[in-house]
Amino acid sequence: MASNVNPTVRRRRLGQELRRLRELKGMTAEEVAERLLVSQSKISRLENGRRSISQRDVRDLCGVYEVEDQRIVDSLMEMARDSRQQGWWHTFGDIPYSVYIGLETDAESLRVYEPQLVTGLLQTRAYAEALVQGALPETSTAEIEKRVQVRMRRQERITAENNPLRLWVVLDEAALRRVVGSKLVMREQLEQLIELSQLPHVTVQVLPFEVGAHPGLNGQYAILEFTDAADSSVVYLEGVTSDLYLEKAQDVQRYAVMYEHLRAQSLNVEQSRQFIAKVAKDYAE
Repeated sequence: MASNVNPTVRRRRLGQELRRLRELKGMTAEEVAERLLVSQSKISRLENGRRSISQRDVRDLCGVYEVEDQRIVDSLMEMARDSRQQGWWHTFGDIPYSVYIGLETDAESLRVYEPQLVTGLLQTRAYAEALVQGALPETSTAEIEKRVQVRMRRQERITAENNPLRLWVVLDEAALRRVVGSKLVMREQLEQLIELSQLPHVTVQVLPFEVGAHPGLNGQYAILEFTDAADSSVVYLEGVTSDLYLEKAQDVQRYAVMYEHLRAQSLNVEQSRQFIAKVAKDYAE
């Protein structure tokens, strides 16, 4: 069974602590790699939380950093042990964006800009199925069903009674106009979008075509923020073969400023609901 421990978050926190210890020692990742006879890329992956960290890795790194306080070593070893447990998403097998799911599962808030489609956390099952089929035409039926099941499970963060995810979504008008599945699927999707947007922790704004050029023209992105001050905010950029995670403060700030511009240029909440309702009505004709 999947543990309540979030391995992705444990890896991030452990990686941040190992980076802090290295910097306190005044060593570069290259110097550490030379001491341990490993590649520099391994040290970087351990520190950015993208790779599982074994207790042996922690022991060796603590040795290099001359950590004398056994309590610190024991705490890091425990984090390493937790980081190798499985999250709920691992029960579905190999998920390409499992790192993102781990972050989303633990996030306190999420800001999303979607230029082409309704964001996954607000999708109906029928829309999700049609979307995966269209985006991945060579994918098996079983794989499509697995991806849809994962998407539906992720949505539990939105409907949870306790500590639901605070979600703010800016949707380009194109996401409402692109017919995914059928007109019936789209009408049901937009009706659900209106319904979910009325939850106190969910905000949906529409960025209409008439705005013209805007800061989001480079594509989709999401900003994840966490309750624990030790967890830095993350910008997530989804790719075809690999994803990008930005954690440097200046990068996150740049995307945050872009998001503020997108929100300012979008219709307000009530105008957005009315706009979505109008498009949904068009699909009923």
